[in-house]
Amino acid sequence: MLQTALRFSHDLLKECVKPGDVVVDATMGNGHDTYFLRQLVGDTGFVYAFDIQEEALLSTQRRLEKDNLFNRVELIHQGHETIDNIFPTDTKLNAAVFNLGYLPRGDKSITTLSQTTLKALRFMLDKLADEGRIILVLYSGHDSGKVEKEDVLMFAEKLPQEEFSVLTYQFINQRNAPPSLLCIEKRKTQTKS
Repeated sequence: MLQTALRFSHDLLKECVKPGDVVVDATMGNGHDTYFLRQLVGDTGFVYAFDIQEEALLSTQRRLEKDNLFNRVELIHQGHETIDNIFPTDTKLNAAVFNLGYLPRGDKSITTLSQTTLKALRFMLDKLADEGRIILVLYSGHDSGKVEKEDVLMFAEKLPQEEFSVLTYQFINQRNAPPSLLCIEKRKTQTKS
């Protein structure tokens, strides 16, 4: 069976995140991606997780503490567009995940927005390690999600192919606008000999 965008996002992360890596969950939500990333980076890596809703931080903290995984994680009660004030200047980013839209079972009037997502994405692309990946799960089943998806795809289409590989994954024959996935991978820098 073909995988959903969410499941495929985890497979793509598993392929590039290893113990000791530094990663970002740009939209913490209920903590599923933060928890998954924390398992991948092990006891030597680190996870930065962002969300503007306190409800998301509390849910994520409970999920991590339940399995003694709260160490090596910083939960940041701010939007992902503030990453440039948080992320260490001398550190490379190995992977990041965005689960765009609104908090499941939360206030649907609070959504991610193109301008903040693109600001965070630009910063992360500059920090991305060779063969690192940024994964965005895009929801277009609501008005702001449609706009955000269009803006993010338009931005990604213009990335130079010499530096990045960009993949989209979506079901095109399903009702109710299922989420689609965008993966941006930084190509390995070629050294001149």
